[in-house]
Amino acid sequence: MSVVPQLPLALRYPQDERLETFIGAPDGALAQLRAIALGAAHDWVYLEGAAGTGKTHQALAMCSLAEQAGRQPTYLPLKAVVGRTRAALESLEGRDLVALDGLDAVAGQREDEVALFDFHNRARSAGITLLYTAQHGPDQLGLVLPDLRSRLQQCVRVQLQPLDDEGRAAVLRERALRRGLAIDEAAIEWLLTRTGRELGSLVSLLDWLDRESLAAQRRITVPFLRQVLEDGPHRL
Repeated sequence: MSVVPQLPLALRYPQDERLETFIGAPDGALAQLRAIALGAAHDWVYLEGAAGTGKTHQALAMCSLAEQAGRQPTYLPLKAVVGRTRAALESLEGRDLVALDGLDAVAGQREDEVALFDFHNRARSAGITLLYTAQHGPDQLGLVLPDLRSRLQQCVRVQLQPLDDEGRAAVLRERALRRGLAIDEAAIEWLLTRTGRELGSLVSLLDWLDRESLAAQRRITVPFLRQVLEDGPHRL
């Protein structure tokens, strides 16, 4: 039995996780990632950034785009296969694009690193495109296998930066628009001022507010936020 997590398509490639919905990418990065996902470019990519900068968003988006183009992608969160990385990777032979999300989870685990190194070499020979994500560059990951570090350093590096308040507000506006969610600009500013949450948590909070707003048949305003957040699971 494969140890690769078998996630439903809707969970693997959610509608919000698309290249065109990503905000704050470095200049030219989205066009480059799109070309790679479609098979028009054959670079391998190392996505680097702190938690909440959108690495998983990018990985899922590339897999979604590749699948839409008739290619065979796979998204693999490495934290789900720590200690079983070799068996997981062996099940990915024959794919067109493999997104390995979260190298940090296996860094320092020698057997997992050896498995990654071997798969990296096999993928190169087989023409499989690889996308890696990590919070730090190869030199700062704490890898114990120098050869793996060397291979990762050969990838195209894309560095994602945390969004400022303007960028976070833009993400909330875009997601609300896609959902048809009515949210006042003052409510967005209120959330950013009082929650202090990182982007992933803010998006989860928006999802919850969407449900509360629908149930109450009310647009999201500052008074509504005060009301639902006072005693709800997202109490401030």
